[in-house]
Amino acid sequence: MSQSSLFCKLKEKIEQSVPLSADEGLEILTLGRESFIDLLSLTDRLRRRNFGDEIHLCSIVNAKSGLCGEDCAFCAQSVHYRAGAEEYDLLPPEKLKEAYDEAQELPISHFGFVTSGGRLEEADLEQLIELFESNERKQPSYCSSLGALDEQELRRLKQAGMKRFHHNLETAPSFFDEICSTHDIEQRIETVRTAKKVGLEVCAGGLIGLGEELEQRVELALTLRRLDVDAIPLNFVIPVENTPIENLRPPEPFEILKTIAAFRLLNPEKEIKVCAGRKHLRDLQSYIFHAGATGMMIGDLLTVAGRATEKDLQMLEDLGFDVRS
Repeated sequence: MSQSSLFCKLKEKIEQSVPLSADEGLEILTLGRESFIDLLSLTDRLRRRNFGDEIHLCSIVNAKSGLCGEDCAFCAQSVHYRAGAEEYDLLPPEKLKEAYDEAQELPISHFGFVTSGGRLEEADLEQLIELFESNERKQPSYCSSLGALDEQELRRLKQAGMKRFHHNLETAPSFFDEICSTHDIEQRIETVRTAKKVGLEVCAGGLIGLGEELEQRVELALTLRRLDVDAIPLNFVIPVENTPIENLRPPEPFEILKTIAAFRLLNPEKEIKVCAGRKHLRDLQSYIFHAGATGMMIGDLLTVAGRATEKDLQMLEDLGFDVRS
């Protein structure tokens, strides 16, 4: 399909809020630089059409770090690699509450408690449930990334006050075995389905730049569409020394923005957040919203520092966005 024909079709689909097909999504990922501004014009229009100028921010605390028995190739917290990540058990309740109280000073809609490991242990789960139940203030909303929990555990967390569960697929089903051997993609998909079943909002996305083909990026976007997740966090690979991906080259800014655009056009009515790897955009960080993103993570990430929060908030103010808290 010629680029002029592609953009004509895109305009029609945007007006009707119809998502792209797999082939059309792949075409977005292979566009040349000469089409960059035309692409951003369309994705910006789609974002404004479905979300206006509201931007959702979130932040996290690394509540339990290191000593993870899984062998995900990108992870600094795996015991299979010597990546130097901090190692500690679940933070005590007062530290978790302190982190949440500090987050209340930020204009964020969700605050996430993130723990390493395949799944949270029962005693740690009870501690989090008690924390959620004891705190009457529920803004920002509670979000958690606690591994492959079952239906009963997820239901208890929801009853305690957790609103959103985060569980990335990481990559396309056809590529997952290349990055992890200690569990399979079906486990992740089933956890997402279970969280949806009990009535939780689900935040599930992936990590771009692990060596997957462009077709597999489209596959990931379509898998998330079929699962009907509420928010799609996009992370861009940050090579970690002493892990299997230490020599990977991070995506270039143009590639990152095309990826955001493709996910927006393939999932026109879903939140899309840009999280780890935003630094690879350098001076083009504000372009994520024109590419279709509706939010981003602010503050520090799990094992690496993020950009200064005041710089992010100033960027949003300069762009004239409304930050939804």
